[in-house]
Amino acid sequence: MDTATVASFEASRDRLSAIAYRMLGSAADAEDTVQDAFLRWQATDRRYVEVPEAWLTKTVTNLAIDRLRSAHTRHERAVGAWLPEPLLSGDPMLGPADTVEQRESVTLAVLLLMEQLSPVERAVYVLREAFSYSHAEIARILGITESASQQHTHRARRRITPTAGDTGIAPADARRIVQAFVDAAASGRTDQLVALLTEDAVGTSDGLGGLAKRVISYTNPARLATAIRSGFKPTAAKRGLVGGSPTLHAAIVNGCPAMVGTMCDRVVGVAILEVRGEKIAAIRSIAAPARLARINAEWQGRQLDAPLIESW
Repeated sequence: MDTATVASFEASRDRLSAIAYRMLGSAADAEDTVQDAFLRWQATDRRYVEVPEAWLTKTVTNLAIDRLRSAHTRHERAVGAWLPEPLLSGDPMLGPADTVEQRESVTLAVLLLMEQLSPVERAVYVLREAFSYSHAEIARILGITESASQQHTHRARRRITPTAGDTGIAPADARRIVQAFVDAAASGRTDQLVALLTEDAVGTSDGLGGLAKRVISYTNPARLATAIRSGFKPTAAKRGLVGGSPTLHAAIVNGCPAMVGTMCDRVVGVAILEVRGEKIAAIRSIAAPARLARINAEWQGRQLDAPLIESW
């Protein structure tokens, strides 16, 4: 493949990766999907490709649909052990963030809600809401009618309601929110944690070290606060699971304030705080190493603020 052809693909890579990530909720799967598209780009007779960007978008979108329909993916998500893969603010895979819809579309809340959609509904929602494709363009990409695209969009919007959370949060505000959360969690007092939560606050976790066989859910503030208080208390066993005493940082992950635990600059856990008004509406804790591979790679090159806790 000549240099110009490779360059034309690379110019689209970030956008293609952002489409695939929103559809799949997994950076690893998104990278594999984009690589598969590159192999197809390499093999196709490009003399018959009038608009490379359109061809590549169609290829990546349909490859992502095929991946969502695969038996392996359906089994993995059906058994209850699946959570989206978190991404650090500034990661190009997050894609455009100019509008509220674009920022909302990469929050873990929306990525989890998209599990309710069929693969085609998910594709239509992503292309329409996050990338502003017209229904005519979506119809050509997916091989459906414009009317069908409109219907899929309508159904998706009914299932994915706005979270009413803060979007486009500034680093200083994120740090303030995470600091308040860490202070309350470290106090050992459940009432301080409950005071930070909305009345309908929920939580999900894949367990300390990401070892839970199923995603653990907390469906009310009292249970969530109790779990946080218990989990935040350091013990030798917990430190053994993560390899020592982690350093706790504040960051922005998938558009939300987040507490990031690190060991020797290696991310060992992320707690993402979804904020509504001045309170926390949901906490998503992720610690499975496979889900942290991408955020680890991004973390290595960042200029970091002072940690919230030097040694937990």
